[in-house]
Amino acid sequence: MADESQAPETSTLVEAGKVSRWLTENGFEHESLEPDPRGIEIIKVEPDFLLPLATALYAYGFNYLQCQGGYDVGPGQELVSFYNLIKLSDNADRPEEVRLKVFLPRENPTVPSVYWIWASADWQEREAFDMYGIIYEGHPNLKRLLMPEDWVGWPLRKDYVSPDFYELQDAY
Repeated sequence: MADESQAPETSTLVEAGKVSRWLTENGFEHESLEPDPRGIEIIKVEPDFLLPLATALYAYGFNYLQCQGGYDVGPGQELVSFYNLIKLSDNADRPEEVRLKVFLPRENPTVPSVYWIWASADWQEREAFDMYGIIYEGHPNLKRLLMPEDWVGWPLRKDYVSPDFYELQDAY
């Protein structure tokens, strides 16, 4: 009799959404993730494939970058650069949406900038760089946005250790 305490491993397959199917039909490598709580399709992309895939999605009609940002999965784990895209058109009852996620190694979190596709990524990529240390290759002005230029570390990483003191300069 088999030991019931060792349940067989089950993997849940995520059904590919409309955008994922279109990307597969056109030869773009990606992985479908579970949809977000609103049912919006989430696509995982490798850093090397982000620009070709993002360019294809722009040509497919995703002409608006609603939001770009980053987050930390957990201490010692990956960082994520995410992109919320919307297809705006004149005759749509409701705009189509898709989310892209690029998982990056903590040691060298480098991903191509999408600034040249959606110029609205400019300050959003700078903020993710400033807070998480994600490097957006090809960004025209990647520098600190919220923290002083000489700040050490990435304040929103979950393993960030706050300094014991802060030096106030030019405070009158």
